[in-house]
Amino acid sequence: MIELLRGGVFYENGKLTRESTADPCKARKNTIAYGILQAHNQSGDPAHLRIRFDAMASHDITYVGIIQTARASGLTRFPVPYVLTNCHNSLCAVGGTINEDDHVFGLSAAKKYGGIYVPAHQAVIHSFMREKMSACGRMILGSDSHTRYGALGTMAIGEGGPELVKQLLERTYDIDLPEVIAVYLTGAPRPGVGPQDVALALIGATFESGFVKNRVLEFIGDGIANLPIEFRNGVDVMTTETTCLSSIWCTDGKTEQYYQTHLRPQDYRPLAPVGTAYYDGAVIIDLSKVEPMIALPFHPSNVYTIRELNQNAADILREAEKKASEQLDNKNLCLALTDKITPDGKVRVEQGVIAGCAGGIYDNLTAAADILRGKTIGNGAFALSVYPASQPVYMELIRNGCAADLMAAGATVRTAFCGPCFGAGDVPANGGLSVRHSTRNFPNREGSKPSNGQIASVALMDARSIAATAANGGLLTAATELDVTYTERPYHFDASVYQHRVYSGFGKADPKTELVFGPNITDWPEQSALPDDLLLCVAAQITDPVTTTDELIPSGETSSYRSNPLGLAEFTLSRKVPEYVGRAKQVKALEQERRSGQIPASLAPIFQSIAGISDTPADRIGIGSVVYANKPGDGSAREQAASCQRVLGGCANIALEYATKRYRSNLINWGMLPLLADGEQPYTCGDWLYIPCVRKILAEGGTEFDAYVVRNDRVTPFRLRMDALTDSERTIILAGCLINYYKAGN
Repeated sequence: MIELLRGGVFYENGKLTRESTADPCKARKNTIAYGILQAHNQSGDPAHLRIRFDAMASHDITYVGIIQTARASGLTRFPVPYVLTNCHNSLCAVGGTINEDDHVFGLSAAKKYGGIYVPAHQAVIHSFMREKMSACGRMILGSDSHTRYGALGTMAIGEGGPELVKQLLERTYDIDLPEVIAVYLTGAPRPGVGPQDVALALIGATFESGFVKNRVLEFIGDGIANLPIEFRNGVDVMTTETTCLSSIWCTDGKTEQYYQTHLRPQDYRPLAPVGTAYYDGAVIIDLSKVEPMIALPFHPSNVYTIRELNQNAADILREAEKKASEQLDNKNLCLALTDKITPDGKVRVEQGVIAGCAGGIYDNLTAAADILRGKTIGNGAFALSVYPASQPVYMELIRNGCAADLMAAGATVRTAFCGPCFGAGDVPANGGLSVRHSTRNFPNREGSKPSNGQIASVALMDARSIAATAANGGLLTAATELDVTYTERPYHFDASVYQHRVYSGFGKADPKTELVFGPNITDWPEQSALPDDLLLCVAAQITDPVTTTDELIPSGETSSYRSNPLGLAEFTLSRKVPEYVGRAKQVKALEQERRSGQIPASLAPIFQSIAGISDTPADRIGIGSVVYANKPGDGSAREQAASCQRVLGGCANIALEYATKRYRSNLINWGMLPLLADGEQPYTCGDWLYIPCVRKILAEGGTEFDAYVVRNDRVTPFRLRMDALTDSERTIILAGCLINYYKAGN
């Protein structure tokens, strides 16, 4: 089904080959990705990119913090089209008025700075960007990790909020030229196989090994022509879960038709590798061999075919329970997946959801309607919810009767909302199993609260197999098992929905407009510059193979507090290390005492132990906290995973490696050291770590640090390091955070 080719490979005459007379250095420039990246590069150095994006997008969990950061750094107007969507905190009963207060703030910001404001329930962020802002050869930056429009010829990248701030202040996105991996598609998918099946197969084949980590995926091959454009969009948006940096696809007549349908024919142009192109590796996918897939808790890479799960349910679900128990780190909670096995060996689920940027696209919902037409989901425990990704899609489903077909079968059809993707909608009962065509199935993505003794779980599937399961009363069923006639219904985009509701203010900034602040919206607390030396308390030590941003700062109901840095910080690591916030606050109080001119008496033994290591006076040794995790930062782009640690006094993370570039960037932009260590660590929670001369070493471009564990009057040396930093990244850390960096006139 999938083959990985490691090492260099050429694409020549429509085929992949190891043998070519072409020069790899020159052929590398013939990829689609290279051309688009260089067209947006401001540096003049093709190896070291400084990118300006054509447009940006944020949703209502992220845009308040971004605008507040940019405002504190001198923002006067939005220099590029900046879309503010309201698709995450749409349930305004959660947290009182604060969600709608954020929306009111967003509209006032769009008017003041010249932005584009999409009201709640109109569209999920990525659907709007596909429909209105994508263009062949364009680059888009978003503060959501699933910012991916490669199937429409647009290279898009999801990053933490500070990277968007840089663009708002007319700075650049600085990275070294990324490697490019070819994804060669061949064959055609069987009826009943959908984009989520292909995406899960791709994720399962690449995630654990890091084969495509921080690289660009370039989709090529004869199989592309066999995929409808929405099928391509559905695969593309899930490439985030491989940990790649971005994606781009060859474009063709189907891409051109998409732009014509959406009344933007001028935004299409053909994109393809030029002549012989060189790639740093390849993924070969035979679409004809892809089967309906399922990703079991708690990661999109935990994949099986539905066929093999149904054939061996007991062993597979028992193993999933074991892995989940280890990840939850709570022996009192059990997913009870094996309880889902019926006496005749089938697997029963309680809920199905088709939603968001991955599931709620037009083709998925018409296919689900074809499967469910004239059938019933039953009047038992199983429930099915469907969320069209935008109001134009919803309108078309109403006009062509598909919405009625879904509703007649027993499904409920809702408005555009991202909640089921991050734990703020359709929460099943305790012990429930929900199958969803959404983006992630991390712990608590279905909204359960383990701290309250609740646990449920999500398995990812394609909309077609979810509909087949619904038609079978909740018994897990692959869509390929059903005899279905799939009806192709042309899509008609009605622009009036957006014309009548979306505020389009780009280029119309009105500085006289006052920003409207709700009581939950607060400014970022001031942060201090990096001190000469650092004394760090280990406030959390996480030894899981991978730590997600959901575990660093929970999603779901906490999202309402993301406009309040200190309020949100109370939830930091609450589901993983509940003691962290208390520890971090105690350490922060010690630093505040030091900054007021007094050396904390409780640290006198520590300072005595390190007195012989450095001649730095005690009052110039900064005190902070540090989090250790083996591989932190998988998943969401949310900057709050880092900023919450920072406002609680965090100064660094230590890791064996960082799961994503975007999490490492978030640490840097909030003035935190992204430290690396090798092998088993000589410290544990509560230990103090001393890093002398850290400011001097960093300022001089160093990346290696002598460090010391201080415990019970004993000092143990060890080494820490960092990957290379750009000049601006180094200066940001020295300044203490991105806001300070800009205040200093950089």
